Amino acid sequence: MPYIKIELTREGVTREQKQRLIKGVTDLMSDTLNKDPHLTHVVIQEIDLDDWGYAGEQVSVLREKGITADKK
Repeated sequence: MPYIKIELTREGVTREQKQRLIKGVTDLMSDTLNKDPHLTHVVIQEIDLDDWGYAGEQVSVLREKGITADKK
């Protein structure tokens, strides 16, 4: 029984986008590892920007400074 957890920052991901992620990951597990889609569980967890950090700073602070992961 595959369990896939997707963590991303809370920035307005739509219900439709989440559905595409769930479907895409489930299909990938089925196609690549022959896992039964009915036994594949996908969890999407959205994390507030204040609760996610890298390079010693909260993402919310970095965004206020105009810094993103690809600019660091």
